[in-house]
Amino acid sequence: MFVSARSDYALRAMLAVAASGGGGELVKAASLAEAQDIPLSFLQGILLDLRRAGLLHSHRGADGGYVLTRPADEITVGDVLRAVGGSLTTVRGLPAERAGYHGVAAGLTDVWLAVHGAIATVVDSTTLANLLTHAPQRPERRR
Repeated sequence: MFVSARSDYALRAMLAVAASGGGGELVKAASLAEAQDIPLSFLQGILLDLRRAGLLHSHRGADGGYVLTRPADEITVGDVLRAVGGSLTTVRGLPAERAGYHGVAAGLTDVWLAVHGAIATVVDSTTLANLLTHAPQRPERRR
């Protein structure tokens, strides 16, 4: 898994909205950009993706801004990552499930799918609320 700047910024913006707007208070894009040290023009594209994915609701106007569409304990890190980056795990730019091998390398597909599953387990069990309390969910380790 490669965490792009876009994914990192999206999670930081969502956490800032969750922390600031938890009570329904609107958070302006410029405030998010300044507080999280994210270029505003880059952030605006990210916020649009998050809105299109149904994670943020935007209000226009001088008093406008962004608010979460669901409580922070119902939005996972995985939701945010998929909204801005698509697949969680890629192999040579393709989703892990589309990586095909033959011959002696045939077993690699299973490895990449297992890696994808492990990543999905972590990011889909960690919510914004967990991160705001500094308590990401840690899945049980298999031995």
